[in-house]
This record gives sequence, structure tokens and C-alpha cells, in this order.
Amino acid sequence: MHHFTTLLLEWFAQNSRSLPWRETNDPYAIWLSEIILQQTRVQQGMDYWYRFMQRWPDIESLARSSEDEVLRMWQGLGYYSRARHLHAAARQIASMSHFPDTYGEIRQLKGVGDYTAAAIASFAFGLPVAAVDGNVYRVLSRVFGIVTPINGSEGKKEFAALAQSLLPSGRSADFNQAMMDFGSLQCTPKSPACTMCCMQELCVAYRENRVGELPVKLHKVKVTRRRLIYFYLRCNGYIAIHQRGEGDIWQGLWEPYLVERPAESIDAIVNLDVQDILNNPDNLDGLHHGEKNGVLTLVASGVKHVLTHRVLIADFYLWQFAERPSLPQGYIWIPEADITHYAIPRLVQRLLDFLPFGER
Repeated sequence: MHHFTTLLLEWFAQNSRSLPWRETNDPYAIWLSEIILQQTRVQQGMDYWYRFMQRWPDIESLARSSEDEVLRMWQGLGYYSRARHLHAAARQIASMSHFPDTYGEIRQLKGVGDYTAAAIASFAFGLPVAAVDGNVYRVLSRVFGIVTPINGSEGKKEFAALAQSLLPSGRSADFNQAMMDFGSLQCTPKSPACTMCCMQELCVAYRENRVGELPVKLHKVKVTRRRLIYFYLRCNGYIAIHQRGEGDIWQGLWEPYLVERPAESIDAIVNLDVQDILNNPDNLDGLHHGEKNGVLTLVASGVKHVLTHRVLIADFYLWQFAERPSLPQGYIWIPEADITHYAIPRLVQRLLDFLPFGER
């Protein structure tokens, strides 16, 4: 066994995290945890894992649910494509006679990549496959002094091969869990606990004072900014919403009447005047002349919401009507109290929270 692996497993024996999905070999529970934790901190993800397990205790019950139900349960976790893939994969598995038990079969599930497939294969079935995620890249790059960028094809192959070579016989689950915990608790992205680390003698980055330089990444993706102006149309206990389509953020989620204005600079976004929108009939598609009456109230402005590679700046207006205006195609009127039955983006929930008490 490689000295690195020996030290890692000794550290893990003393510092492993107690997590509910580690107390079972049920592939459904393990798969669910891995999908939730793809872009989520463990503490937040654990709450959702318990809720899902209580609501849908097995793959069959999850497969029988609707996508809207799953999206509502997922609300607040972000990266909603995970929820749609989770539901689709549940139906894939339910159509089989068993949960897939090889790496190749698991890898074919919707929303399952190399890392997730390896994690499920090792945790649920003890298969000798190394799971390589951000924690593994960080730990291996620092300990072995690897400068190959981790987000390039060459780096992915190099780190996968190294992790596989370090895998101890018969203990793939322990090794993969140890790498996760070591990266999360010890060899953290910022301020790692180097002075109290069992890897000091092995760690190239520590010896050469290069911890902050590793791992190496290729250039970052450009961050775009978008300005969203929401109008919360209300009329006699009803509100207008629509479901977002494919090909953009928040696919399948619901939101109030939206006008979006792209801008090339943050100044153009912040200084945009809503009156420029209201004064031009073409901006309010579907709200025809003679129907744009009502009382308009600014509820919140300049609310910032950060997504991966996107910064959203949102304004939120309450627009109350005595008679319902006609709506653009795709928008519907619903009883205001029924909004809790629809999955909405976290940003929209934040905006609704700005409504005065008793107005929601």
C-alpha cells in the first residue's frame, strides 16, 4: 500500500464524518445523497436528503411522483437540472429489475458523471473505482506537486490514473470517503491546516511553500450580468405567473411577469430606469393599451443574486389591478395562496419575502 494511502486511512479512522448515507448500503439512499451533494454543502444537503427519504423512501415512489413535485421539494438548493435528472433517473431505474450495480450501468443514469458513478459504485457495491472530485484534485495536486491544470483533459486523465493507483485493495469506499473528508476538513481550498497535517513530510506544496498555487486551473469562464424586472400582477386574490422554458436558467420553474434587459456593463444595469419600460408599449408584450392601468409599487430594487458564471440584478414591482389585464402567451392566473404549490427560483422567493406582512 502506498504511504500516502496508509496515512490517509489512518487520518480517516480518527476524523471521519458521521453521515447518514454512510450507515447504509442501500444504493438508492447513496445515489440520492450524491446527486444532492453535487453542488451543495453537506450540512444543507443533509436536510434535503432526510426530506426526500421521508417523502420518497424508495426508488419506485420517487419514480411515480411528478417532476413538479420533485422541483418543489428541491426548492432552495439551486442547480435545478439536478432535480430534473434525479427524477428522470428514478424512472430509468424503476424500469429495470434492480438498481444498476456496475460502474458502466450507473454511469448511464441521467445526471450521473464519472465521479458520481464511481462514488455510488464504491459506496454501495464495493467496486474498486476511485472517485475524483474537487477535493481529490486539490489534495493530490498539493501532496504530489502536480501543476497540470485540473480542468483540462490531460489533467483529468492524470489525476484519475493517480487516484486509481492509490486505491487500496478491498477498501475503495473507505479511500474515497477519506479523500472527501480530508479535502473538506484538512486540505481545504483556503487556509488549510498544514501545520497539523499528517501529510507534511510527503506534501510537495507544503515543502515548497506553494499551497496557495495549487491546484492549477485554466482561465475562468467570463461572468455575465443580467437585469431582471419582475412585475407581481395581482387582481382580486389572483396573481399571474409563467413557467420558464428550456435553454436558460431555472428551466421548468415558475415566476411572475418578467421583463429582462441585458446590459454590457454593471453601470448600464444599475442605472436602467423602469419608466423607460413602462412608457414603451412594445416592452410589455401582452399587456395591451387600455389595460396598463392599476397601481404600481416598487417593493425591492437592485437585489443581487449570484449564480455560476452569472450575476443577476432584480427589481420587484407589485402591480395591482381592479380588472384582470390580458396576459402574454404562457402566463396564467392562479389563486395567490396557491403559489406554494409551484416550484419557484430562490431569487423569486427572496423577492416575495419583500412583500409587506399580510400581502403575501
